Amino acid sequence: MGNCGSSCSTCCRGRTRDGLYEPVLQESEREAVSDLLQYLENRSEVDFFTGEPLQALSTLVYSDNVDLQRSASLTFAEITERDVREVDRDTLEPILFLLQSSDIEVQRAASAALGNLAVNTENKVAIVLLGGLAPLIRQMMSPNVEVQCNAVGCITNLATHEDNKAKIATSGALGPLTRLAKSKDMRVQRNATGALLNMTHSDDNRQQLVNAGAIPVLVSLLSSGDVDVQYYCTTALSNIAVDQANRKKLASNEPKLVFSLVHLMDSSSPKVQCQAALALRNLASDEKYQLDIVRAKGLLPLLRLLQSSFLPLILSAVACIRNISIHPLNESPIIEAGFLRPLVDLLGSTENEEIQCHAISTLRNLAASSDKNKELVLEAGAVQKCKQLVLGVPLSVQSEMTAAIAVLALSDDLKSHLLNLGVFDVLIPLTASESIEVQGNSAAALGNLSSKVGDYSMFVQDWLEPEGGIHGYLKRFLASGDPTFQHIAIWTLLQLLEADDTRLKNLIGQSTEIVTMIRNIADKNIDSDDEGDDGEGEVVALARRSADLLSGGSGTFGKAQ
Repeated sequence: MGNCGSSCSTCCRGRTRDGLYEPVLQESEREAVSDLLQYLENRSEVDFFTGEPLQALSTLVYSDNVDLQRSASLTFAEITERDVREVDRDTLEPILFLLQSSDIEVQRAASAALGNLAVNTENKVAIVLLGGLAPLIRQMMSPNVEVQCNAVGCITNLATHEDNKAKIATSGALGPLTRLAKSKDMRVQRNATGALLNMTHSDDNRQQLVNAGAIPVLVSLLSSGDVDVQYYCTTALSNIAVDQANRKKLASNEPKLVFSLVHLMDSSSPKVQCQAALALRNLASDEKYQLDIVRAKGLLPLLRLLQSSFLPLILSAVACIRNISIHPLNESPIIEAGFLRPLVDLLGSTENEEIQCHAISTLRNLAASSDKNKELVLEAGAVQKCKQLVLGVPLSVQSEMTAAIAVLALSDDLKSHLLNLGVFDVLIPLTASESIEVQGNSAAALGNLSSKVGDYSMFVQDWLEPEGGIHGYLKRFLASGDPTFQHIAIWTLLQLLEADDTRLKNLIGQSTEIVTMIRNIADKNIDSDDEGDDGEGEVVALARRSADLLSGGSGTFGKAQ
């Protein structure tokens, strides 16, 4: 850019047939060149975007002399390298005019200037509103690599603004961008893939991108030797995989995608590793991909990321393994790969509740289908860690932790272990949580523990403590008026009554409030043929059975009166 001044001085003369030079410029152009040379001598002190300096530049821009246009475009390119700020249409329109030149040098410098100005947020919007996309699209199709590179770079900058994305998507730019993503010039390829990435942040734009044939190109470039291209393509595919319809297209047409992403989790670049795991996480929203990732030997790379010291890598890996763990067939492979202890350790990531949520949810999924897996999760220390942390973590984590304990409590073989670990100390207080989900999960865990536990001493011991004990929880839920909560409470009460433990029966029978509420629910709609919906009818049926046991099993509430 440093030759702008010499360009201005040489363009003022032309050669005649006898070898002599004579002036070829109009007087206004000559004056503009002279003024511009002076401004360039003091360029650090001159504002080229207003007043006489801009007027001198504009005179050169609208000249029929291509050398003057070259000088103007080079000057704009130079000054915008060091001065990027909001400008008005008086500055932008001359540059947009230069973009339409047939001269390669003018195109190259003008697109560079526009790309520089497009770093500014206000300028991004103004350039598109003033019609900048059409000439940029034409320049993207130029045979000159420098022109391509600058034009695509400008589009990339423009595409970072939300107001522009839809306009770019429907402007005809996506086809050229997709073709240039395969350019042999790495600068063009980086700019093009960066622009495509910027277009993947909304549903409509993603669809336009898919329609433009971008998916096969993005997938093929996952094997690029350039880290930036890998990052842009991996992130773009991750965003595209958010949509179920796009995942189906990927599943049908891109059989190597999972293997490529698994390979990238071993990249030397943490940002590429992170995005590869996130892309797999989004793909693993579908059952097919949950299985495919395990078959592609994705577990060990994920485990390595999970055990890294870099928080974004940990988060992306644990989010991915959570989705993979949804499939029952993946439970044992994940456990055998060695995930249990690291996942339990992540429960202590108190600085990041999202990591905690993913970790405990994964542990719950791993325990879902098999009593053996439940036992392994318990042995890994999951319940001890939850008991230690649950009262002090955010509600979202509490909800996941109590849900996990509820799942583990389904195993008859583990119930005594859970009780001996002192889970009542946290479950009972959490039945009074401000979160309905936490209340429900905690009560469900208590209900699961109340069935076939063998020794009910713990229930007797904790009947009134902590914080009102089992008695207080049952009263709150029975009085809630919520059929779901009432159902959990009555079902729990029924398990306790059927336990044939005299101590428990006496404690329940001595609670006038509980007995009264059970009888009131059992009496509900007793003279009506319509007992409400199935859920409410089941609540009434359970209440009647409980009332029968409270009255000595006479069957009074077992029949309609």
